[in-house]
Amino acid sequence: MTSVVLADDEALLRKALAALLPLEGDITVLAEAFDGASAIEATLKHQPDVLVIDLEMPGVDGLGAVAEIRRARPGQVILMLTRHARPGVLRKALKLGVRGFVSKSAEPAHITSVIATLHEGKRWIDPDVSAVAVMDDCPLTDRELDVLRVTGEGYSVADIAARLHLAQGTVRNYLSNAMQKTQTSTRHEAARYAREHDWL
Repeated sequence: MTSVVLADDEALLRKALAALLPLEGDITVLAEAFDGASAIEATLKHQPDVLVIDLEMPGVDGLGAVAEIRRARPGQVILMLTRHARPGVLRKALKLGVRGFVSKSAEPAHITSVIATLHEGKRWIDPDVSAVAVMDDCPLTDRELDVLRVTGEGYSVADIAARLHLAQGTVRNYLSNAMQKTQTSTRHEAARYAREHDWL
């Protein structure tokens, strides 16, 4: 029997998985979580064999929750559900120790078999998820993306510098590079361009 904590902010999907996974295989759902903070709390409290967590959640997102959980439980096995597997996100998740990626549109039977695979100590990345990750056409560095992400929230250069603990000149350089690479004339256009291309 494999014990699982399910973390997803979409209540309908989470409830469906909680009901269907035990019918598909030897799975016990110990707890459900509706955001990153409750995912951390439930995982540390129940210590499941496998944490099944959504990438995009309000507040602390899936990656933030995973980082926190792995600090407290370095051996925690994690399966990440995702709709948009951006290359940078996939790389970050793998660095954090996520062992499996499954599309959110996958059948419960498939998710069940992947949970079993991970519980045996193996890895699994859905082919459609890995295909997107391999097509890494983003020319921007991680730091340039960080600066654009904060720019998109409407902050000034001074605010961005303070939030990211960078010098204002460094922030300007990153923004200038990003604008050149995206062939845009303002930082807000560059942020919009990056978002439209799923780089942020």
